[in-house]
Amino acid sequence: MKNLKILFLLVLLPAFLMAQSSIEEWTSDYDKLLKTYVSNGRVDYAGINADPQLGTLVTQLANLKPTDNKSAFAKAFYINAYNLVVIYAAATNYPLGSVQEVSGFFERNKYKIGGKKYTLNSFEKDFIFKTFPDPRLHFVLVCGAVGCPPITNFAYQADQLDAQLDMQTKAALNDDMFVAFSGGRATVSKIFQWYNTDFGGSKKNILNYINEFRSNQIPESASIGYFEYDWSLNDQQTVGQSASDNSANAFRYVTSATIPKGQIELKIFNNLYTQKTAENGGKVDSRSTFYTTSISALYGINQRFNLGVDLKYRRTLNSDIPSKLLDVFGSLEEPSGRSGITGIGPRIRWAPIPKWSGFSLQSTFTFAIGDELGGVFDTTGTVRPFIDWNNNIFWTQFFYDKSIGTRFSFFAELDVIWEDIGGFDKLSFPVTTIFSYFPNKKVTLYTLTGFAPSVAPEFDYFHQVGLGTKYQITRRVEVELLYTSFRTKNVVDKNGVASTYNLGVRFSL
Repeated sequence: MKNLKILFLLVLLPAFLMAQSSIEEWTSDYDKLLKTYVSNGRVDYAGINADPQLGTLVTQLANLKPTDNKSAFAKAFYINAYNLVVIYAAATNYPLGSVQEVSGFFERNKYKIGGKKYTLNSFEKDFIFKTFPDPRLHFVLVCGAVGCPPITNFAYQADQLDAQLDMQTKAALNDDMFVAFSGGRATVSKIFQWYNTDFGGSKKNILNYINEFRSNQIPESASIGYFEYDWSLNDQQTVGQSASDNSANAFRYVTSATIPKGQIELKIFNNLYTQKTAENGGKVDSRSTFYTTSISALYGINQRFNLGVDLKYRRTLNSDIPSKLLDVFGSLEEPSGRSGITGIGPRIRWAPIPKWSGFSLQSTFTFAIGDELGGVFDTTGTVRPFIDWNNNIFWTQFFYDKSIGTRFSFFAELDVIWEDIGGFDKLSFPVTTIFSYFPNKKVTLYTLTGFAPSVAPEFDYFHQVGLGTKYQITRRVEVELLYTSFRTKNVVDKNGVASTYNLGVRFSL
């Protein structure tokens, strides 16, 4: 019997050592790949996709299997295997803005690992977590998105695994983009909502788990909210992001981006336009002021298509000089002033071409609300001032946004606007460019230029140049200030000057 055992060990030992050696060699090659193409949680998907080693490592996974499936050696291997397949699945579909653009990315597309075929979901949930029920895995298994814990530029190793898992968990739970506490409320990653049972299920248990790894403890009395999950690709070249977590434009809001499925975006934009003109080339003697509040809400139907509604409120005042800019907020009486809701309508935002990262279009159809919005005139002059167009408006905007290095970006917008449909029928094609600088993660400074020729019913134009800033109060709230110097054909003809003052607020819900 003893001789049989020895014989048995002599037969199995070489196979065991060969399997372990093959996996160690695979892990070493994978580690080199990460060190080449991963930096500060961002992946160079274009570069790694061009490297044949990526496909070789995925092919090798088909037959690699640890002898002891429950050992630390196996645990480290399966973490690495899962993360590699995520990188491979994103890279082979690159360029893209999000893994959600790839049909069946997690739930349908299968990969052979250790002799069996798995989807990413089944490999993670039905195999890895069932074999190794360790909540720390949530902070090392990646998903190809900015919202998930950052991928490391090293492979996980059996003899360092506990220390590596602790290190990544501590890094995530001490990052205020992943767990933040303010005003008695803890805002945490949706990982704690989706997998709440892995962290104890209750609010108390979740907070206790977080506090195990946090330097600054969160009190048990704190309420819990959840960050919206950012499914943007964790790419070194993704629009609005950079190769480094220290990059100032890494977390900025990208105007051209559609919002994720299930998310709500609310924007309130206030525009105060004023112009002073002179009749017949004389001294400036009159002021016209328009104040507009535009409220828009968008809902993410899916990753590439958003649906929402717009509402427009306006105030207008025509006055003689001297007058004050803010008089438009006072009592308005016709014929010099008026106010009211002037339009409402549906809005869509759509990213029609997944591979064109940073490109989208937005269309709004605004139904005119109110009587005689365009004003009423008689032989003595205006008896009711213009406040808006009498008829409906159709407005389509084409957006493109491109990061330049780690602190700059370029944004371009081309609009097609058909105003007063069936009435004056004004058709114009505004072009806007914005060059932005990001001194830090929360602040944006930008310059704006715009030119808008109108081709119907006759040629007209306006142009503007401006300076603006944005500040992200939180990941959910951003404020914007913008000043522009404004010129129109009418203002120029009357030796006038015009400008706009703008205040915007954006909320993500």
